[in-house]
Amino acid sequence: MKLLHTADWHIGKQLNEFDLLDVQQDAFKQIEAIAAAEQVDGIIIAGDLYDRAIPSTAAVKAFDQMLQQLNITDKYPIYAISGNHDGATRLNFAREWMKQNDLHLNTKVEEAFTDNVVVGDVQIFMLPFFDPQDARMYYQISIDSNEMRTIEQAMTRVVADLEQQFEPGKRHILVTHFNVQGTDNENYELTSETTSTVGGLNTVPARLFKNFDYVALGHLHLRQASPTRTVRYSGSPVKFNTKEAKNEKGVYIIDIPTTGEIGITWKTITPSKDLIVLRGDFEKLIDRDFYSEQPKPGEAFYSIQLTSRPAGKNIRKQLEDIYGDIVELEYHIQGDETQAATEQLAQRVAKTKSPEEIIGDFYNEMMDPAQLTEQQQKWVEAALIDIRKDSEA
Repeated sequence: MKLLHTADWHIGKQLNEFDLLDVQQDAFKQIEAIAAAEQVDGIIIAGDLYDRAIPSTAAVKAFDQMLQQLNITDKYPIYAISGNHDGATRLNFAREWMKQNDLHLNTKVEEAFTDNVVVGDVQIFMLPFFDPQDARMYYQISIDSNEMRTIEQAMTRVVADLEQQFEPGKRHILVTHFNVQGTDNENYELTSETTSTVGGLNTVPARLFKNFDYVALGHLHLRQASPTRTVRYSGSPVKFNTKEAKNEKGVYIIDIPTTGEIGITWKTITPSKDLIVLRGDFEKLIDRDFYSEQPKPGEAFYSIQLTSRPAGKNIRKQLEDIYGDIVELEYHIQGDETQAATEQLAQRVAKTKSPEEIIGDFYNEMMDPAQLTEQQQKWVEAALIDIRKDSEA
């Protein structure tokens, strides 16, 4: 059996207010072409189909057309799950009808147990993104219990129960959407777009999946973040962040023999409109000899890092006249580096703090000083989970 592994489409996402739908549609066409050239037997989409729990009308229409093309016109079976960006309740609509056409989309923990798929010698499990509270509800564990307080604890139980459903003699494939850590990515700078640790959310050790033949991951946007050879992130098909600018995008082709080693082949996607980082002083960036070597306005998105602070006004406008779509303009000036580094560090800390940590810091400051009790932490956790679920309703 041969499968195409992709993830993190984030249909409807913008790059600092620049629309990416045309770029996403072009990437989709390349995915479709790769699937045809490789003659795959099915397509895995490992979560974050949309960028928001409530996507725009344009995003819904675009994604619907993509699914129709792959599943109805091209007749590929699809094995998909919801990710942390998706509105699981909304995606769950009409899934029973979709299954009749070999479009399998799991959005709830329980569906991983009731709706795994057997195709020949391969058994495919689809485990959507969930938080520990979802697992406690599925297993009917009280919110006051200390059981399954972290995602690792919850995943340990879930994976053990999935393994109980293994059919002997089959190759076992898992599709899921989490931050998974293993020997190959311990020190890798992650580029996931979520900073929330709602429900004690953190990393899942790759060793939990040792009995699966291949784990198709979504959540982190670069394939270099893959924790082991057979537990892999495909990454996103489009560049969504300047940290991804120098990394190529693509999909994996997974060749699953009846016995023996799984074949894993990388296939590159060429962006129709690339994301390029330029660094230098203002005079260099406006020099014709320099900018004439860059893609013309409209052909690329630019992140520009100025190493000098030029005199005059409308600096951004001058650069936009030359380069076109500038998604980011920053100053990296020698002498200001200490202050800039301090400010950037503060921004990173603020961005990476979870809602629980922010609430805890606020409580500590207001109560001068005091830490949230364990019971108060449980109340905060439950409230945040309710807020997230209400936003999806």
